[in-house]
Amino acid sequence: MHTTTRPWLQSYPEGVPATIDVETHRSLIDLLDTSFHRHANRQAALFLGQPISFRTIDEQSVALGAWLQSRGLARGTRVALMMPNLPQYMVALAAVLRAGLIVVNVNPLYTARELQHQLVDSGAEAIVILENFAGTLAEVLHQTPVKHVVLAAMGDMLPPWRRHLVNFVVRHVRKMVPEYRLPSGNGHSVTRFNDAVAAGSRLKLARSAVGPDDVAFLQYTGGTTGVSKGATLLHRNVVANILQSEAWFQPMLDRFGNQQMTSVCALPLYHIFALTVSYFLGARLGQRLILIPNPRDLPALIGALQGHRIHMFPAVNTLYNALAHNAEFARLDFSQLVVSNGGGMAVQQATAEKWLKVTGCPIAEGYGLSETSPVATANRIDLKEFTGTIGLPVPSTDIAIRDDDGQDVPAGQPGEICIRGPQVMAGYWRRPDETAQVMTADGYFKSGDIGVMDERGYVRIVDRKKDMILVSGFNVYPTEIEQVVNLHPGVLECAAIGIPDARTGEAVKLFVVKDDPALAEEDLAAYCKENFTAYKRPKLIEFRDELPKSNVGKILRRELRT
Repeated sequence: MHTTTRPWLQSYPEGVPATIDVETHRSLIDLLDTSFHRHANRQAALFLGQPISFRTIDEQSVALGAWLQSRGLARGTRVALMMPNLPQYMVALAAVLRAGLIVVNVNPLYTARELQHQLVDSGAEAIVILENFAGTLAEVLHQTPVKHVVLAAMGDMLPPWRRHLVNFVVRHVRKMVPEYRLPSGNGHSVTRFNDAVAAGSRLKLARSAVGPDDVAFLQYTGGTTGVSKGATLLHRNVVANILQSEAWFQPMLDRFGNQQMTSVCALPLYHIFALTVSYFLGARLGQRLILIPNPRDLPALIGALQGHRIHMFPAVNTLYNALAHNAEFARLDFSQLVVSNGGGMAVQQATAEKWLKVTGCPIAEGYGLSETSPVATANRIDLKEFTGTIGLPVPSTDIAIRDDDGQDVPAGQPGEICIRGPQVMAGYWRRPDETAQVMTADGYFKSGDIGVMDERGYVRIVDRKKDMILVSGFNVYPTEIEQVVNLHPGVLECAAIGIPDARTGEAVKLFVVKDDPALAEEDLAAYCKENFTAYKRPKLIEFRDELPKSNVGKILRRELRT
C-alpha cells in the first residue's frame, strides 16, 4: 500500500473534498456556540415525546457551566458524565466544555469496580449522574477524587406535570432507582441537576480561552486489550472529525438544503460513535435527535419513532438486525431515510440485505476507534450493494496497511491498519509507555486490527490480531466465519472463538442464536462443510438463547472464552 498515492481519492463521491480545513473552528466551544445560536429556534431533541430546543440546551448549559466554575473547578479539571441518552446529558456535555473543563464519559452500567477505576484514573473531581445509577457511585465515592455530585432525574427537563409523572413512574412503579445513600461530609457536595442550573442562571459564565490543543475528552476504551485506558482527545481532534463526517455526507446534505433533518439517537451518547456523529454533527447541522435511552427496549424504541420521518439512523449490526426482523418496525415511514451508517462492529451481509429490503436504505459501514475520534473510514452512502468493506479513508486521513516490521504491504495483502490524520488522539491519559506502543515515528496510530486495501482504496477488516485463531499453522479469522454463518436462514446471530485443541493447537468453536427453532447442529455442520475449507470449520457448535454484548451492542467474544 503506497500512502503517497492515496488511491482512495479516485473512489470518492462527487462533491466530497480530499481535505478539510481544521482551522474552521478553534475549539468545540466555538463550534457549539455557533451551532446553538444558528439553530436556536429548532428542536435539538425529542425525548419521551417532548421537544427540547437548541435555545434551551444553550441557556441551560451556560448556566450549568457557570455553576461548575463556582464550585472552584479550574480549567482542565475532569468532570465525569454518567447518563444514558437524556437531554440532561446534552446540557451537561456542553456545560463542561464551555466551562473550560474536560469531559470523562462513563458507561452508566459500569460496576462499582469499573466506575472507581475510571474516576481514579481520570482524576475526576465532579460527576453528573442519573440518580438511577447513584447506588453504584455510593459504593466507591469515598475512594475517588470526586468532590461534587450532580444528581439528575429522568424527567428533569420535561414540563412540571410530565416531570413529576415520569419521575414517579421511574421511582415507584418501575422501581428503576435503587435505594442508596450518598456519603455526606468529607468535602462532598450533592446537588440536584435542576437546582444547579437554577443557581447557575444567576451567575456569569467566565469564557475560557480554550484552544485547539487543549484536552476536550478522556474517552475510555473498552479495555479489550488490558486495563481500560483514557484516549486523550483534543478539541482539534473532535472538531476535525465532525468536519470530516460533514464533508463525507455533503452530497446527501445538499439534497435537503435548509430542511431540518431528524436522526435516531439509539446509540449511547457517551460512546464515541454517537458522540461525534449524533451529538456534535447533529448540532452543527441543526438536526433533531430522537433520544432513545434504552435501545434494547425495542417496543419503546419503535414507539418513539412512530409518526416521524427519519433521515439518519446510526447503529451497530445487532440493532439493525433486531429491528429488521421486527414486524412493527417494518411498518414505519422510511421514505426520507437516506443514511444508515453502521459502525462499532462488522456489519453482516445478511443484516445489510434484510435492512435494505425493509427500509430501502443501504447500510454504509464505517470504521473507527475511540483513539480516532472515531471515524477513520466510511463507505459511500450512494452504494446500494453490500461491499463487505469498511469503505475509504475520510478526508484528510491516510491509511497504511503494514506488516510486523512497520513496512507497507502491497495492495490486497493483509497487515495492521494504521491511521494518520487530525482526528488521531494525543495519546493515552498519563500512559506514555502505552502511547509509544501504538504511535509510529511518522505519526500513524496502530489500530491492532488486521485489514487489506484494494487497488481502489477500499479497506476490508480481516480481524483483530488477538482474535485470530491459529489452526495447524493456518490463520482463521472469526469475522469471516461469522459473516458466512450469519447468511444461513436459520441463524439470527453468531460468534466464533478459538479453543485449545491437542491435535491442531487451536480449533474453532461457534456459538449460535437460532432464528429457526428447528435448526439442528448437523444442519449447520453440513452448511459449514459446504462453505469452509477443513481447518476453518467449527469443531464445536453451541446453541444459546443470547450472546453477551457490550453497552453498544458488540458481541463480546472474550466473555465466550471464559
